[in-house]
Amino acid sequence: MSDIPVYMIANIVPDENHTGYRTYEKGFFPILKKYGGSFVTFDDNIRHMEGSEPRPGRMIIFQFPSEALAQAWYNDPEYQALSEHRRAGAELKSLTMVHGLPTRN
Repeated sequence: MSDIPVYMIANIVPDENHTGYRTYEKGFFPILKKYGGSFVTFDDNIRHMEGSEPRPGRMIIFQFPSEALAQAWYNDPEYQALSEHRRAGAELKSLTMVHGLPTRN
């Protein structure tokens, strides 16, 4: 199961001035790539179809090759230091890990 990709889904609501969040965005991608992560997409105008509605804001999807790499990214001291800018400039409503499908033989 260690070679199954995982997807991270974040629901973030940036503050009106976005200053701290912009600093976070600029530093995010180099750390993501350090762990083999890749950016999939984001949307500031999601269309909710059913169930409990997420808070309006930005939905972001990115991927890692494995759960171990995703955990290493999240626990990286450099990422945690950078995330202080996100915490100061946005409200993280949720960060969810979703496992991909295993490879079929």
